[in-house]
Amino acid sequence: MKYGFIIDNRKCIGCHACTVACKSEHDVPIGVNRTWVKQTEKGEYPNTRRVFSVLRCNHCTDAPCVEICPTQALYVREDGIVDFNNDRCIGCKSCMQGCPYDALYIDPETDTAAKCNYCAHRVDIGLEPACVNVCPEHAIISGDMDDPTSEIAQTLSREQVTVRKPEKSTKPNVYYIDGDEASLNPNVTERHDQYIWNSQSTGVGHYAKYAEQKAKKEYDEMAAELAGSKIVSFDPAAERPKTTVEVLMAHAKAKRVYDTPDKGILWGWEVSAYVFTKAIAAGGFIVPALIHLLGLGAVGKDLWLATAGISLVFLAITGILLVKDLDQPKRFLYVLFRPHWKSWLVKGGYAITFYGLTLTIFLAATWMDLETIQTASMIVGLGLAVIVAIYTAFLFAQARARDFWQSPTLAIHMLVHSIMAGTATILLLSATTSISPDLLNWATQLLRIALAINLLVMIVELTITHPTDDARLAVQSIINGRYKMLFWVGILIAGNIVPLLLLSTSIIPLPAALFTIAGIYITEHVWVEAPQRIPLT
Repeated sequence: MKYGFIIDNRKCIGCHACTVACKSEHDVPIGVNRTWVKQTEKGEYPNTRRVFSVLRCNHCTDAPCVEICPTQALYVREDGIVDFNNDRCIGCKSCMQGCPYDALYIDPETDTAAKCNYCAHRVDIGLEPACVNVCPEHAIISGDMDDPTSEIAQTLSREQVTVRKPEKSTKPNVYYIDGDEASLNPNVTERHDQYIWNSQSTGVGHYAKYAEQKAKKEYDEMAAELAGSKIVSFDPAAERPKTTVEVLMAHAKAKRVYDTPDKGILWGWEVSAYVFTKAIAAGGFIVPALIHLLGLGAVGKDLWLATAGISLVFLAITGILLVKDLDQPKRFLYVLFRPHWKSWLVKGGYAITFYGLTLTIFLAATWMDLETIQTASMIVGLGLAVIVAIYTAFLFAQARARDFWQSPTLAIHMLVHSIMAGTATILLLSATTSISPDLLNWATQLLRIALAINLLVMIVELTITHPTDDARLAVQSIINGRYKMLFWVGILIAGNIVPLLLLSTSIIPLPAALFTIAGIYITEHVWVEAPQRIPLT
């Protein structure tokens, strides 16, 4: 048994009855949608056409939202319906990053994730989903695709159908008859917030906190651009400028007329900062442990206490940032006590927990000069530190909606950043802590090598042939778009080239360490945020 949908675009009239029925059936708040009708206009007057496409959860056979969810709040039923239990949801937004179809949202009333669940409560008693019942043109067909006598199975056998983003290999179970590329492919049309009938353009749920400042910025920009225009009526006294159908029809290429509101940046500064603090927490232990175990220099008791102590402090900050990013922070322990072991968020949570315990044992053993326990905990801590350093790369890889994060070099990228952070920490500590010349020399050499490798990894990440438009658009925004100044000045020059020059010309490496630390943070900020700017629908 496998339930699915067919959307017949030949019949859809864009009446939004499905959206209204869904909202009524599930009491969906204003500003978010479980199903919606995207409208796209093509051509140039008088040769124009409007295309309607019903969008929703695709109830994928290989559902990335289920795989990445750390608490099994999302699950696949035996009948193929992807359902959710908001009592288990912690509001981490991982499912939203995993879904290539932008089907999930954070409910502003419950602060938990929600989406189309195929009206599972209706299916269980033999009824069809509410959207199917209300559609006046029978443009939505539902049913068991494994039943050869069902209408959906028979329609699939005789009609040419398409799905959204087949390259994602999610095996979606929502099929489109006469699906139009301009509606189904988000990169064909530009996404903006000035749609007709759209009063929800400032965001809801997790993004609502940024709504006021976002609305003011957009208002100021449009005021400067549109004041005095003859085709747009602009009322300075109004809360927002008035956008007319004539404005939306001004361009000949395919354009969006109506779409669901943008959810904004899902993983914001908290996640960028957490990746940064995690790099320091891991690298602060990896580097001195490697130097000690390889016999490259003597790591004194004071330096061990300082580096392990800094690692523990930054690990605690990492945990605080992780909890702060949750929309249900009181449920953060669900990651440990209600784990879904396929999610790398769970594996990372346990790695951080055990790493913190090992650091505590190591600090105590070092303080009390218990060499056996110190050595054992050092070896265990080194392995856990490497896992802590790189696990986020595998978590990002599970976020299959963000193509740029699927880079095979991302784990190396994060491990190198941890080594850079660890060596920079030792160089900074040299100003206040007694460090042997050999150890200081090896730390300086290691930072040079790490900076060179980091440059090479970035070149590979940005110049390799990217298989999808989304990945290419993210690279374009980093190199030539929104983030170009941060990349060229903050990351490339200040964060990498300047430290290399300082290390080669100065016997006091403190400025190089400071530039390195700043470069790491800017890099994490850009690498986390840029892919989230690419629209999914």
